[in-house]
Amino acid sequence: MFLVLLVVVFIELGWWVSIWVCVLITEIMIFVSYTNIGVNNCGYNGVFNCDEVSCAMIWLSVMISGLSLLGSGSILVDKDKEMKFLVCILSLMGILTICFSANSLLVFYVFFEVSLIPTFLIICGWGYQPERLRASKFMVLYTVGASLPLLMFVLCLMSIYGSVNLSFLSSCDVSMKDFLFFLMAIVAFLVKVPMYGLHMWLPKAHVEAPVAGSMLLAGVLLKLGGYGLARFMSFLSVCNTFGFTCVICLCIFGGVMGSVICCFQTDIKSLVAYSSVGHMSLVLCGLMSGSLLGFVGACLLMVAHGLSSPGMFYLVSEMYKLFSTRSLFIIHGMMGNLMGINLWLAFMCGFNAAAPPSLSICGEVVLYISLMSYSLLFSIFLGIMSFLSCLYSWLLYCSTQTGSYPVWVRSSKSVACFYFHGIICSCLSLPLIGLCMKM
Repeated sequence: MFLVLLVVVFIELGWWVSIWVCVLITEIMIFVSYTNIGVNNCGYNGVFNCDEVSCAMIWLSVMISGLSLLGSGSILVDKDKEMKFLVCILSLMGILTICFSANSLLVFYVFFEVSLIPTFLIICGWGYQPERLRASKFMVLYTVGASLPLLMFVLCLMSIYGSVNLSFLSSCDVSMKDFLFFLMAIVAFLVKVPMYGLHMWLPKAHVEAPVAGSMLLAGVLLKLGGYGLARFMSFLSVCNTFGFTCVICLCIFGGVMGSVICCFQTDIKSLVAYSSVGHMSLVLCGLMSGSLLGFVGACLLMVAHGLSSPGMFYLVSEMYKLFSTRSLFIIHGMMGNLMGINLWLAFMCGFNAAAPPSLSICGEVVLYISLMSYSLLFSIFLGIMSFLSCLYSWLLYCSTQTGSYPVWVRSSKSVACFYFHGIICSCLSLPLIGLCMKM
């Protein structure tokens, strides 16, 4: 499928054919995920993984890539290097697909790093502000610098066991009990998720990125950290030890602090970016808890956040096109004027706050049970985090809807705009509601 996408890039209908091929691949991944393949089973002579977690992440990558192309129609209309943009999006989709399906930890690391190249090009080439180059360099230095210890960890596994294939290592009794190995393995993923304290690259990258960059960054690229932890956690036999407890405490504290920062943000895009820090902190806590409930809750919340957060960034970019600003002090009066954005923003703010019925509430409830079984003291902070999540989502919606509608705002009465809003947001909302009903 990826080769087909590369072929159609250079024809006139390559943009729309690529979107339809992405739709076809998502349908294929849905059918593959229902085959109940075991975690250790691989295809193509052990080159690729075919387990349920990989299928979910590949499905999410392809779906968000197609929707990001659909939401970036202004680049095609304005002839703003549209073919180069299409190549970057499709290259990033292919890299993520290989990264999520690789059986070799070394291949996973290589494509984990290669994914930065198209992300860097998207932010620098089609970003909004002159500071986009600085934000891109900030992102690359953070992630590359933190991932070098991970390379050393993979090389240590190769020198000890002679192979870094997941199917081989799962059959061996691999146990890295040293705290140094623990830090070497997880620091790259903590930056990629990101954990509070290592998150400063994320708001900068989101603010400067175009809508497709923000959708892919929030929907898929942050999940590389959680997916990597899920793969590497079986090699670290320090569960329920001081190291894991410290990381869980830092993540819960970071989730609370990220939610507090959201309540005082005036930039809508920064608010949504900091909300990602809070939600992904729960994912880290679930993976670090060492329990099956924590793992399941983390996977559910990763999928839920990968669907709701791109919708928030898409609607924020549409408001930016109308108001030419992202300030909450200026964006107001949308109630009764912009029924397209108005309706879908209510849905997305509800999903972001884990309101039922959405997959977010299923993932958060499972994670809360897992963390409170780890320690009842966490229940206080988890309650504060849930309250603040509802508060800043409610503030975001009310601040943009109330007040008088400015007369200088660009017109949004085009039927095509309402059509695209409905297509993109319904494609994100229906899986969230449907998976919740299935749960």
